[in-house]
Order: sequence, then C-alpha cells, then structure tokens
Amino acid sequence: MKNLHQSLTLILAFILLQACATTPKFDTSDVNLDITPQQASDSTDALQGIRVLWGGVIIASSNLKDATQLEVLAYPLAPNQRPDIDKAPLGRFLARQTGYLETTDYAQGRLITLSGLLREPREGRIGESEYIYPVVEIDRLHLWPKQRGGSPETRFHFGLGVIFSN
Repeated sequence: MKNLHQSLTLILAFILLQACATTPKFDTSDVNLDITPQQASDSTDALQGIRVLWGGVIIASSNLKDATQLEVLAYPLAPNQRPDIDKAPLGRFLARQTGYLETTDYAQGRLITLSGLLREPREGRIGESEYIYPVVEIDRLHLWPKQRGGSPETRFHFGLGVIFSN
C-alpha cells in the first residue's frame, strides 16, 4: 500500500509540473508593462526602442520576404501572461518575427504572448478606417495551446483502470 501511495504521489507531482510547463514565464525586468498598443499608436515615434510585453488574439498572419507578420488584437495579460479575452481589448498591433513562422500554426483566433522592441509604426486600414499600427520586433514569442471545450480553465483528470482476468 505504501508503494502505491508513493507512486500516486510521484504521478501527481509529474502532472502538476507538466501543467506548469505551458506558462511562458517572460522576464519582465527590462519591459515597460504600462504601455498599451493604443498608447503606442497615439505616441507614434516617441516610444520606439522600448521593450513591451503584449498578448492577444491573432487577427491575420502573413509571410513576407524575410519575416512573418502577425496582426494582433491586444488584450490585458492575466498573471500567467496569457491574454485575458474576457476583458476589453487594448487596440491592435503588428508583430514581426524575423524568419519564417508557419501561418497555419499562427492562424486567426490563436492566442499569443510576446515581448519585443517597439519600432516605427505603420499606417494601415481596418475595413475602410485608417489605423496606425504600433510595430513590435519580436524577441520572444509564446503560442498558447488551442482550448478544448471553450474553457481556459486548467483541469486535471485522474483515472484508475482495473483489469479483470480469468
């Protein structure tokens, strides 16, 4: 019985460690956490070169000649740095990753969190409206796993199988 208890404890500890592994844990020591995409859009050139930590829902992704560009609708970040889509959005931004990202992975509707430097903003359009997009040069990126069942809550399941034989 003692061995079974120890085995179950080890299994539970392993499961808990695996659950923690999906958190990106961005270092925020050199990040300005007060700047939102809307503020960066309004300030244009004044904030270039500042490191930010933003996240949100991917609106569009495209591969360019030597980079991948993501258009993101930003949301506040929860304590685990996951975008909190239950809160009001904070504006849109463009994120550029040098090199190639698979756009089927970084597809519309996926949640991301990223850090990087603000670069020169770009003019664009949302429908027929003009929009100034803050641009982030990505240095770290986390693509959140797809949610099953529509709930962002962490759930643990524990099952015990019993086999009967003759």
